[in-house]
This record gives sequence, structure tokens and C-alpha cells, in this order.
Amino acid sequence: MDVLVQLFGQAQQWLFEAAVQPLLFSLGGGALLEDAYNATGWLLVGLLQLAVMLALIGPLQRLRPVEPVRDRAAILPDITYTLLHRLGLFRVGLFFLVDPLWQALWGALAVHGFSGWHLDEAIAPWWPGVTDTALVAFLAYLLVFDFVDYLLHRGQHQFEAWWALHALHHSQRQMTMWSDNRNHLLDDLIRDALLVQIGHLIGVAPAQFVAIVAFGQLVESLSHANLRLSFGLIGERLLVSPRFHRLHHAIGLGHESEAGKGTLGGCNFAVLFPVWDILFGTADFRSPVGPTGIRDQLPEEGGRDYGRGFWAQQRLGLLRLIGRA
Repeated sequence: MDVLVQLFGQAQQWLFEAAVQPLLFSLGGGALLEDAYNATGWLLVGLLQLAVMLALIGPLQRLRPVEPVRDRAAILPDITYTLLHRLGLFRVGLFFLVDPLWQALWGALAVHGFSGWHLDEAIAPWWPGVTDTALVAFLAYLLVFDFVDYLLHRGQHQFEAWWALHALHHSQRQMTMWSDNRNHLLDDLIRDALLVQIGHLIGVAPAQFVAIVAFGQLVESLSHANLRLSFGLIGERLLVSPRFHRLHHAIGLGHESEAGKGTLGGCNFAVLFPVWDILFGTADFRSPVGPTGIRDQLPEEGGRDYGRGFWAQQRLGLLRLIGRA
């Protein structure tokens, strides 16, 4: 783990000095060098993710697809969303728009003596020395973030206003490895803001936070892939697989409660670890049934339009939010 961290740091330093720093100076942004260095880390992580997606997940999709791709044009906006997030462009926007608010908040709390609760320090008295290992500390933080992500995902399917935004993610009828980042930008802003505050609260280091997000995003790219793949009886209960998550995107099953049509709910909300679905009774290990999407997209259910392009999807999401708020 330490060797990987060292190699990543060396690559980040090289990319920053070779490309980012000269560009920043040419634009007169010398005052942003420290922040630009951190952004270089996100950029490098994104490039590595895209390399894995194109070199591994993409070929697997072509080799063992769940269904043939019937509408390639519908996938193009998903690629835009993925590039926007994985190359750090969305986080650059957050840096200028909302990060100063969070820094002011935590600065004010620190003045009053509150600096957060550090998870590794809380574990240490019960299990001395365990969090001194980088890998163990990473897994502990990863579990906490994944549990929070599970709760947030339940919220996205529980509250009408939040579902109005999150529905965009479920509106993709042709799921692929690009579908993970198909979200309304306001939905992403809410989720990311909450996760960042959790990170501050439990004392996760910036480098660990980047690693946690990167690992989670890569697993999510795999779980959304158009890939006929199961992890087996035991593996399916340890890590979210494409088969497990595809049921979450199935029409009706993934976005309605047992009460039936028009009700909010669903199954298989876990992002990384199905244990949360198992513990809270939302796990469904059946094989995927039927197509993916939302019921009201079907012609016989009204044929609701969720937009074909990026801006149309964002505009229609806001209109749904206004209608349901």
C-alpha cells in the first residue's frame, strides 16, 4: 500500500510540473498552485480510472453483454457525465462555488473548539495499533463512507423531491460502464457535499479521501456495466456485482416499493458492499428481470421524457424538482 502511495505521489508530481503548473502560470493563476496540485491528484486518478474502463471493463462488455446496444446515441451523454466527473472538472466547479462555504463552516467550528471526531483515534483504544496500518485504516474509512452512501441512496429513493433529481440516473435504458455518473448536477452537489462533511467529521486525510472515492467510482463503473457477470454465491454478498446492481435499475423493482406502481422504494441500494442491504432487508439476489429504466418512461405508462442530451436532462430534472417540491 505504501509503495502504491509513493508511486502515485511521484506520478502526481511529474504531471503537475510537466503540464498543470506551466498552464497555471500562463493563465496568471500562480496563487492557486497548492489547490492545483491537489486537483492534479484527482486528474491522475480519473485518467487511471478511464484507462481501466477502456482496457478492461469495455472489452468485457463486448465479450459478455447482458443485452445488445440498440441506441448508442443515448450513451453519449453518459460519457460526457463521466469525463466531467472523472477528470475533476466537477470538483473544480465545487472548489470555486461551495468549498469556501465549507472551509468557513469548519473554521468557525474550530474556533469554538470542535475539530471533528477522528475514526482512527476512536478505534485505537479498542484495537491498539490496527489503524497504524495504512490498508486497515483505508478499509475502516471505506466502510463508514459506504454505509453513509447506502443511507443517502435510500434517501434518493424515499423523498419525492430528491427522487425527482435522482430519477435521471435511472432513466438510462441502455446501461453501460458509463452510466454511473449519469446524474443531475444538483443531485451530485447534495451527495458530494454531505460526503465531504462526513470526511471532515471523521478525520479522513485528503489522500485517503481521494483513494476512497476513486475505488468506489471504479467499482460503480463495473457494477453499471452491460456485463453478464455474477460473483458467485459468496462473492455476491461481499461486493456489489453487475448482476446485483442491474436489478436495482430494473423497471419497477429498483424504484418502487412493494406497495406497487407509483410508490417510492426499491432494492439493492448498496454502492460497494451488499452487507447494508442484507442488514436492512433491502437485498434482492434474484437474477435481473426485464429491461432497465423507469416505469413512466414506457409508452403505455405515459412515455415521460427524461431528455436525450446533457442540457435537456438537466433542465427536465429541475422541472421535475419544481413539480414535486
